[in-house]
Amino acid sequence: MTQAYGDARWLETLPVLADRPWLQFGLVLAITGTALLIRLALGRVLPPGLPYATFLPAVILCAFLFGVRPGLLAAILGGILGWEFFIENPFASPLPGTAPSTVLYIAACVLILVLFHWMQGATARLVEQREHNHRLAETRTLLFHELQHRVSNNLQVAAGLLALQKRHVADAAAQHALDEAVRRIATIGKISRQLYRPNGEAQGVRELFDPLIASLIEANGKPIQVAIEDPHALRLAPDAAVPVALIVAEAVANAIEHGFADREHGAIAIRCVALAPGFAIEIEDNGQGLPESFDMTRNASLGLQIAATLAGQLGGHFAMEPRPHGALARLVTRAA
Repeated sequence: MTQAYGDARWLETLPVLADRPWLQFGLVLAITGTALLIRLALGRVLPPGLPYATFLPAVILCAFLFGVRPGLLAAILGGILGWEFFIENPFASPLPGTAPSTVLYIAACVLILVLFHWMQGATARLVEQREHNHRLAETRTLLFHELQHRVSNNLQVAAGLLALQKRHVADAAAQHALDEAVRRIATIGKISRQLYRPNGEAQGVRELFDPLIASLIEANGKPIQVAIEDPHALRLAPDAAVPVALIVAEAVANAIEHGFADREHGAIAIRCVALAPGFAIEIEDNGQGLPESFDMTRNASLGLQIAATLAGQLGGHFAMEPRPHGALARLVTRAA
């Protein structure tokens, strides 16, 4: 369908040579003259009651290519030539078949010109509306880009203010909390920039997670390997992408901070599964695992509590489970 539409776009260039009326006039004369020559050549074949047989196609061609006015000129010239050359005595009683042919020629020309006038007017309005929509889309894209830019700048300012505030705090726990706040704000800023989709289309999880996780690992400085398994090519709508990305970021940051606290390297596997409806995302690490007395409702860090809250906003749940060699964080949501 798209190919057929693209092939038909040339119709929007009609009428041609609208800015060169004299050339249009010359071509109308040439087409009408050609119709006359063809009618003369077919004089012995066509019956005398069809004096305009070759002029009507000339009218259609001129109206189609050059517009209604050149088509009207072709109709007048064809009528005159047909009347003068192919009616034996035009001012006497015409032949029995001539009068109906003349009436039909006039009626056909009027109908053709009216139809082409309507079609070309509708095409012109369509082109104008599409150009207007294109300008609106460009304006929307520009405004959306500017909004994203301002949001990103505001987040950077907020992170900078918190970093400055850290200099005036002596307590180590408070400094750590401020560091975490700066990290989360920076994460939100990264996600916002990655979600630049002015048309609102969904985004693939791999395209969303790869740069986000890479920045978390780079900030930590440990050689941690991350593998993303996405067999269903899961895509997230913009309203779900931000909380999901934050949940994954918190789970990965928790694995780096606690699971690999006493290790120089590690591995994290992220598995994405499409459900009907909804989806599930698992983040499994091969770190030191969870404490035996771990309870999400009592022992979870602030980051995991934030992840659980965001999961609830998505209509799902977030949980941490022990593994023989590491820990598993799982986000499950049934939201379509």
